[in-house]
Amino acid sequence: MSKSFQFRPHGAVRGAQLSRSSRLFEGPFGRIFRALPPADFGPDDHSSLKALDVLATKMTADFDPPKDGPDAEESGIPAAYTYLGQFIDHDLTFDPSSSLQKQNDPEALVDFRTPRFDLDSVYGRGPDDQPYLYEDGRAFLLGRALIGATANPKARDLPRSQPNSASDPKRAIIGDPRNDENVIVSQMQGLFLRFHNRIASDNPGWSFAQVQREVRFHYQWVVLNDFLPTIVSAKVMHKVAPHVHKKTTIVEDRPTLEFFHCRDEAFMPLEFSAAAYRFGHSMVRPGYRLSETIGPLAIFDGDPLKALTGFREFPNNWAMDWNLFQDLEPRDPDNATRTQLAYRIDTSLVNPLGSLPPSIAINPNSLALRNLQRGWRMRLPTGQDIARAMGVKPVNDKDLLIGKFTGDPADIIGSIDKVDPVFKDNCPLWTYVLAETEETDLTIKTTKGGRKIKTRKLGPVGGRIVAETFVGILLMDSSSFLSQHPLWTPKYAKRGIFGLRELIAKALEG
Repeated sequence: MSKSFQFRPHGAVRGAQLSRSSRLFEGPFGRIFRALPPADFGPDDHSSLKALDVLATKMTADFDPPKDGPDAEESGIPAAYTYLGQFIDHDLTFDPSSSLQKQNDPEALVDFRTPRFDLDSVYGRGPDDQPYLYEDGRAFLLGRALIGATANPKARDLPRSQPNSASDPKRAIIGDPRNDENVIVSQMQGLFLRFHNRIASDNPGWSFAQVQREVRFHYQWVVLNDFLPTIVSAKVMHKVAPHVHKKTTIVEDRPTLEFFHCRDEAFMPLEFSAAAYRFGHSMVRPGYRLSETIGPLAIFDGDPLKALTGFREFPNNWAMDWNLFQDLEPRDPDNATRTQLAYRIDTSLVNPLGSLPPSIAINPNSLALRNLQRGWRMRLPTGQDIARAMGVKPVNDKDLLIGKFTGDPADIIGSIDKVDPVFKDNCPLWTYVLAETEETDLTIKTTKGGRKIKTRKLGPVGGRIVAETFVGILLMDSSSFLSQHPLWTPKYAKRGIFGLRELIAKALEG
């Protein structure tokens, strides 16, 4: 093998000498399928990078402007779930130390977020350590009032810095600065601040710790009982978390974790963080309407007044009408102010994600290429090898399709082996997870009756990795509701149901 393009590390690697159980090695990344060989896509690194670059180009769609009406790429999943997924990712993982320019040793990577659903991206280090996040040691400080959405009259921006220079951006003062990287996730962060404040207001005799516990339990319930079955196929959910699928309790129907096993504390699987959980990138639309008065705006644009880019103070009339992102009530599906739907989980990313702005990423600025390179740098196995390790028959190359899964053959570029022969029975895990998704029908309630929409959900490999990671982290967390009170049910459920819809509705009260 040629050595001229090798970037693999040599010598000592930070943290490599520490065991996963060391007190000095908290929140580590690790592997589920340790024994499987890493994937390569050529005889040397240069060849692998070239093949991945070709695949990334094929996985990035041609330019398509933001649109108000329905289109063939839509799923039956409300657009809010795309950004709840991003919010969850920020709650679980933060790795500022790995590089796309060299091979990375997962034993040396530290997750700077706790691998728990504990909302540390919201709470930071708490009111004692970060009092500037809180109003009175119990409720969160909120930013300026936002207008423009009649259905969200109490909308508030995040609290922001007041820089000395007018040309400097006003940064959000929050537990995780990444939750200000776009306008939508910024207002999702604001929802959780308001949800906390609403629970604090409803229960004036509770301490901060009691309010925080209640918020965390409700959030964990949404993650397990709403978000997970929304994006993972019913067959996988029945195997991993039968109580969710059957609407029973975890005491009656115990979860089954066949592959994600922890000893003393949870770790963050690289198969999850560097591949399977990146499915959400394919759900992103090219743009969104924020309210009845604002939109549609592109996710990225050179003009900040026409784009949803973050890390800045946006116009005060950009309050979000959450009805446009979540089916809080039936809407007219043919009206511009309908509930916007996430794009299908498939092997196509919208064009703006092929040219990320410098504030988000550089070298490379293609999100598809960044994902593919990260999986390869982390030495992940192929999707087929993981399928075989799971006892699942791998999807045939001819059925691993690249393109938009709209049902129109013209939207398919070709099968994975036609992109480059090097991918024959050798598909990158991230691409495999997107390609193996399974189709189902979801019904959206509208003012014109129920509408069935074909929707893709994560399949046997991707769904299993995501579901086992979520359930495993909850079970390993001694402070989660599954550990402390497995028969707990949400106080703020409506007719026995509490999901993202109900969380948003409660937050909008505050």
